[in-house]
Amino acid sequence: MRKKLPNTRLAAPLLMTGIALSTAPQAVADDDTLDFGVPAWPGITVKTEIAEQLLNRLGYDTQAHELGLQVVYQGIESGDVDAFLGVWLPAQRAMFTPRRDDGTLVDVANNVDGAQMTLAVPEYTYERGIQSFSDLTEHRDAFNGEILGFGAGSAASEILQAAIDDDVSGFGDWRLRDTSEVGMLSAAQDAIAREQDVVWVGWTPHWMNLELPMRYLDDPNDLFGENNGESEVLTVLRGDYANAHPNLVGFFEQFTFSADEQSWMIQAFGRDEGELDEVARQWITEHPERVEAMLADVTTKDGEPAWPVIEAAYR
Repeated sequence: MRKKLPNTRLAAPLLMTGIALSTAPQAVADDDTLDFGVPAWPGITVKTEIAEQLLNRLGYDTQAHELGLQVVYQGIESGDVDAFLGVWLPAQRAMFTPRRDDGTLVDVANNVDGAQMTLAVPEYTYERGIQSFSDLTEHRDAFNGEILGFGAGSAASEILQAAIDDDVSGFGDWRLRDTSEVGMLSAAQDAIAREQDVVWVGWTPHWMNLELPMRYLDDPNDLFGENNGESEVLTVLRGDYANAHPNLVGFFEQFTFSADEQSWMIQAFGRDEGELDEVARQWITEHPERVEAMLADVTTKDGEPAWPVIEAAYR
């Protein structure tokens, strides 16, 4: 599987004590490369690769940098990251809102229709009557008082840890077991294979919705957001970069997917371990009408209509 190397300028501060990228001065000038911040999440990775393949054909230089979520936001502040396709709201609100309000970043579009994040349980657990957060806390012992998370520092884990610390939704005596996305879902699959009760952070789009017998729990306290974790996945650009590149703003305004489309990407790349460039190319070649719509009124870097260039390249 092809992986792009992280930007060492951004990764290095993680190894330093007491220094954060947010202390760096805001960039005032651009170079010619569109730099994407990309956490190691399959859906964002594939979407970014699709964007890169299209924009490279249109004459733009791009680079994807695999970075932790907080470092992505810090990179936008410092000017080292220009674009991010994975602002999941409301989960990332605390990181997103201040930077939007002060103009550090610009909200360009919701790039996934039908996204959701909340706690999930196996279908057999749900059918036994554990269908809400309150049901969950009433049956704490069945779950050993443990919620599976997909990574310390993720917005979902911060929400859950705050709920535990403040005893919200009855989670005061629960614990959060954070590993990774792969580790979390492997543990959930193992429990399902043994028909044990298990609860984890679930979301759509993701391959888990296609392969696991799972149901989402009702959340009367809107811990993960209104309407049972109804979410947006925003494309954001660094404020200065957006002002300097209106053609790219137009492209990203139309660069959107359904939850089912992105679930397929996550399955093909993250689950089935397809080559990243091939998965992206397959989606492009199999959805010409979607790509044409994304490129409406968009031009190449030299000002020519974009769609004929892409049509010829992927014919």
